[in-house]
Amino acid sequence: SKPPNTKRRLCSTSFFLSLSSGSEAMAMTMMRSAMSSSQKKCGVGGLLINKEGSRLFSGFSFTPPPSSTPPPPPAEPSTNLFVSGLSKRTTTEGLREAFAKFGQVIDARVVTDRNSGYSKGFGFVRYATLEDAAKGIEGMDAKYLDGWVIFAEYARPRPQQPPQQYTGSPMSSPRY
Repeated sequence: SKPPNTKRRLCSTSFFLSLSSGSEAMAMTMMRSAMSSSQKKCGVGGLLINKEGSRLFSGFSFTPPPSSTPPPPPAEPSTNLFVSGLSKRTTTEGLREAFAKFGQVIDARVVTDRNSGYSKGFGFVRYATLEDAAKGIEGMDAKYLDGWVIFAEYARPRPQQPPQQYTGSPMSSPRY
């Protein structure tokens, strides 16, 4: 048995090939083969340079170990959508216009930082019907908006939190 403080080690292989002859195709085949045959917990990276010093190929292959926490179940269909991956330039009006192509938008909001006013990179869109919301997801999920790929999915309800009681001291405020 292993001692209790033994750490799990991941392997990593790196290589650098510099070619003086015209064997680029063979070297690239070797690199791709090494990257594809690497073990599941092993990272392989490399760089292939020709005799003129130009980079011909570089790559890195790594499969992280499986997560111990299962992914959350999909959210229940609702008229409220959660939109992530928004550009810092995306405005509430821009979000509304993009999603209005797929149905009647009741409300749209880009969430911003309270202090700076900059976008936090996500927002919400509320449609009039479930059908419009489904069309909005189908039409906008993994699509470009303001140069960024965005993701649209049904919003999850906020978890219930016990109400916070204010004691009169500024240090008891959740802002500090």
